[in-house]
Amino acid sequence: MYQSEIRDSTIQALIEKARNRNYGKYLCKVFLNRVRGLQNQTISFDFPVTAIIGTNGGGKTTIIGSSAIIYKHIQPKKYFARGGNFDLDMANWEIQYELIDRTKVQNDSIRRTANYRRLRWNRDPLERQVLDFGVSRTVPPIEKNEFNRFANSKITFDPSVIHPISNILGSAIGRILGKDISQFKYVRFTTSGKIDFLSGTNEAGQQFSEFHFGAGESSIIRMVSQIEALPENSLVLIEEIENGLHPVATIKMVEYLIDVAFRNKIQTIFTTHSNDALKPLPDMAIWATITGKLFQGKLNIHSLRAISGEVEASLVIFVEDPFAKMWIESILRSLDGIVMETIEIHPLSGDGNAIKMHNHHTINPTTTDKPSVCIIDGDSRQNVNIENRIYRLPGESPETYIFNSVLEKMNEFKIILAAALHKKPDDADKIEKILKEVKNSNMDPHLLFSQVGLKLGLLPEDLVKMAFLTVWNQAYPEEAKTLIDNFDQLIPKEK
Repeated sequence: MYQSEIRDSTIQALIEKARNRNYGKYLCKVFLNRVRGLQNQTISFDFPVTAIIGTNGGGKTTIIGSSAIIYKHIQPKKYFARGGNFDLDMANWEIQYELIDRTKVQNDSIRRTANYRRLRWNRDPLERQVLDFGVSRTVPPIEKNEFNRFANSKITFDPSVIHPISNILGSAIGRILGKDISQFKYVRFTTSGKIDFLSGTNEAGQQFSEFHFGAGESSIIRMVSQIEALPENSLVLIEEIENGLHPVATIKMVEYLIDVAFRNKIQTIFTTHSNDALKPLPDMAIWATITGKLFQGKLNIHSLRAISGEVEASLVIFVEDPFAKMWIESILRSLDGIVMETIEIHPLSGDGNAIKMHNHHTINPTTTDKPSVCIIDGDSRQNVNIENRIYRLPGESPETYIFNSVLEKMNEFKIILAAALHKKPDDADKIEKILKEVKNSNMDPHLLFSQVGLKLGLLPEDLVKMAFLTVWNQAYPEEAKTLIDNFDQLIPKEK
């Protein structure tokens, strides 16, 4: 299970900072009245590090570009170039902004507009330091023209232009890459701050040039060095943050961006196709662009394909969280004749998201032959709607309900639970005693199964959950049937 190295107090402090608009410069909201496939959509930046997710061609770069062009040093044509009569649709594009710039207005936000009229962009841009990193950052140096001058076996670098990586940079980069770069060096010919060339040292002490770096290594060193050199209240834009990085490095990069937001008041917006990039972020920091609509909340990247219709599933089920997904899967697997491989179940971090995505999937014309249902938790404040196929799990808190329901049937099912927990039948009474102890001491229902696993010899939490769900399905078949009967006619079955 992922454990962030960013403290909860840091996350909460940044949320409060954005809510109170306690910045010298900050992009608060972007209103996309009409830009490419996005019309009348609004994105708010409620956390200083924002992830934009979506399917290919969904509008992620449109949001990045729209966020950038209100600032003077980013020319609109960098993101929205016009290709002659192929782009006649650009007429009357318009983007509105709500921003903070304390050099202009001390106690309130500022409104600005950028639009494309009469074959040109019209805007009243603000001053702000903006760094934008495109996908080309991970192109190998040997394929970039700017490195051709270094591809020479006779070249010798003067010691005066060779500099060590600073301790601050080395520490930040080392955490992201998971390696010691204290012996790495960079070449800089000017005072602009830009790194011209890099060299590294392996564990054997052998030196090598940037031509032999991994693409991810080179891009991270350059990105972090530029970000650390930024003044406070700057804006960083990153396309496909996971490019060239393995999953752990992707997580560490996002954690770094949260840290630099806390230290230096840096605002970052990045696009991604990676679930790992979302793990360190609070729900409000994640936006999905789906068939021309924007949705806020922590969605699974794979879920986007189901929502946008890019799936072969015969039935899509939206639920609140991974435990609800496990519960529904266990019920379906306990029934005979169901074709499980044609059913997709997507946890969507909350009842609001689950219902929004279900409703969007239902009205999407590309998904009419792939019905969906939404199953909310028993303690959800959302309303059941049979007509719209929105149903409710039994009980209140799902974890508490399953735990207590199984505990009530221990006399009949303790041997089966012991087997499901990979324990001997002789351990059944001991397990029952542990369950009662956990019930009496537990203060957070989300920790019930991990606490049981801990007391049973460090059993994995998911194994414990599945054991309880297996027993529940055997002990309460009528409750399971009552839930499934609501949409039984939609469930694909063997012929």
